[in-house]
Amino acid sequence: MINLAAIAYSLRRDAGEPLFVQLCEQIRRRIVDAAPGTDSRLPPSRALAAELGISRSTVVAAYEQLAAEGYIEGRRGSGYYVRDLAGSDPAPANTVALRRDKPRPTTDGAAFSHPGYPDPRLFPYRRWARSLARSARLTPEALIVSQSRFGDPELRVSIARYLADWRGLEVRPEQILITAGSVDALETCIRTLSSPGQTIGLENPGYQPLRNIADNQGLGIRWLPLDGDGACLPNAAGPAPGMVVLTPSHQFPLGGAMPVARRLEYLQWARDHGAWLVEDDYDSEFRYAGRPIPALTSLDAAGRSIYIGTFSKVFSVSLRLGYLIMPLELVLPFEHTLSRFGVKAALPCQRALAGFIDSGDFYRHIRRVRRIYADRRRVLVDGIERRLARWVKFEDHQAGMQITVELAPDFDDREIAALAQARGAPVTPLSIYYAGGGERPGLLLGFCPHTPAEIETQIDILAEILAAQAR
Repeated sequence: MINLAAIAYSLRRDAGEPLFVQLCEQIRRRIVDAAPGTDSRLPPSRALAAELGISRSTVVAAYEQLAAEGYIEGRRGSGYYVRDLAGSDPAPANTVALRRDKPRPTTDGAAFSHPGYPDPRLFPYRRWARSLARSARLTPEALIVSQSRFGDPELRVSIARYLADWRGLEVRPEQILITAGSVDALETCIRTLSSPGQTIGLENPGYQPLRNIADNQGLGIRWLPLDGDGACLPNAAGPAPGMVVLTPSHQFPLGGAMPVARRLEYLQWARDHGAWLVEDDYDSEFRYAGRPIPALTSLDAAGRSIYIGTFSKVFSVSLRLGYLIMPLELVLPFEHTLSRFGVKAALPCQRALAGFIDSGDFYRHIRRVRRIYADRRRVLVDGIERRLARWVKFEDHQAGMQITVELAPDFDDREIAALAQARGAPVTPLSIYYAGGGERPGLLLGFCPHTPAEIETQIDILAEILAAQAR
């Protein structure tokens, strides 16, 4: 039985971390350390707050974070309960990952705008210009001379610090490969770790360019359907995939976070089958409630995970820079791939980006745009509930850069998207992201690049189109 009573916790107001973070970490640790299969009920938030002498909102924030991470679940009218982690080999969320001692879219000719773009009007042009100028003045050789195929060494150090702060990943700079965005990173993973004729596991629905890369490399695709916990594990039928690509922190395109139990099951599956898990963490900075969910890779004590991040979402699409984190044993295989196929990541901006991160300007930019995007998301959610609720249903995951709404089966989402785009409402049909069956109609509604007034106008356009289609 897990001891979840108030006496089990020790909170310090003079500590560097907020009280809800301390409480969250202590509950998480007790859940992970407990015997699997327990169905313990957490104390009511009001009672626990009174016993600890803290506000109820502090307890609620901790519970909501743990629920988002999948450690606990809320039951209507009954409170929160610990989720069953049986069948997995739990590792604490702050496990040092990867450190080992061994060396978007078109269809039928109609183009649809990608819903997950940032707003270029919010880009910190002056601060970025200063960082570029400083880099060119102090280290002009860094603009054209590369010391490593893996990218600028200072940027790799900066990314390592950033990941430790933001995603709970402790990695060495030599494990980091700078890429030309997430697509380049995914392609490099497939070239390095797969061979033609092998099988790769992909989410269905999922990211279209990844499907195209797998096809071009001659890989067989095992489609992984989604349930309430994210991508289902590959079943025993047929050969096991040698690699599975997941979006566990915010599934694309449906949204939602993979709970810790399913993450641990995937890590156990990867160990059992000698397979690789590729974690595409494309927009984890944009979580609008609680703290960022720990990366799947942070739970990986066996080093079977490769982590991919990008600056395209949080900073600029035009920068075309991302990064890939690998176990140390894969450094030489990845370097061999780069020697065969070349380096695609542009060099001139890398040193400037390192300075931008180290100066704190990058963190300030994230906080600013996340606050603005949160306001825009609220406008979109309100508009959906007021104007579109009779035709659509959706789940607000309070994360990401778009909201996916589901339509009734008799709606043609591609036709609706084309009509909306023709009238200046850039939406994307959900059906184009399916390839392995189970296709459902829906729409992806991006909110980040649009002002509240623009969002309201687009909602009005969609409401008119859906009303006409329903008739």
